[in-house]
Amino acid sequence: MKVGILLSGSGVYDGSEIHESVFALLAILENGGEPLFFAPDVQQMHVVNHLTGEEMDETRNVLIESARIARGDIEALSDKTAEKIDALVLPGGFGTAKNHTNWAVKGPESEINPEVKTLIQRMVEARKPIVALCMAPTTIAKALEGTEFSAKLTVGSTEEPSPYDIDGISQGISAVGSQPEMKTIREVLKDENLNIITAPCYMMEASPIDVKQNIDHAISIMFGR
Repeated sequence: MKVGILLSGSGVYDGSEIHESVFALLAILENGGEPLFFAPDVQQMHVVNHLTGEEMDETRNVLIESARIARGDIEALSDKTAEKIDALVLPGGFGTAKNHTNWAVKGPESEINPEVKTLIQRMVEARKPIVALCMAPTTIAKALEGTEFSAKLTVGSTEEPSPYDIDGISQGISAVGSQPEMKTIREVLKDENLNIITAPCYMMEASPIDVKQNIDHAISIMFGR
């Protein structure tokens, strides 16, 4: 199985969450899959100093930054990407809500990168499996907004500690036409109809081991195990 990994930069605050990206890569390989990295060739919304959390006065390219995680073996996202892969994984990190969409700024009123939208819609139309981790379900929701598809998605649970507004994000997912559900770090959610698997990962208070196990669970379901 050829599995596309859609990145959004490098680093949790302005790109892809690196732990989640690497854990997803390992899980794909452990299940016998062939990972293929992709990212849109666009400028990042902004650059964040990951030591201080402050915005930096510079610009960076999403594809070039994503190549750090992919060790240079990565392609620019295009309208042909869905034809090259059998499944798709979207790691989290705020880059998906800043560089794939601008949900971080506009919430459910945000725009989505047209190539990201096309990729997700074509995968769903073909019922090819999608795994969306952490904040990435918001990108799925935006891609499907206004279509015939209403996905069951989770970004976590209000029943356990989270550093983020799980209820508010879930309401935003509902506002664009998808169906949010509450799941803990020990759970994943599969939309059986659309073949979409979502896992909370670092949206919840979680250790790297917790997150790895959450991703392993989601990827194993993607492989039909």
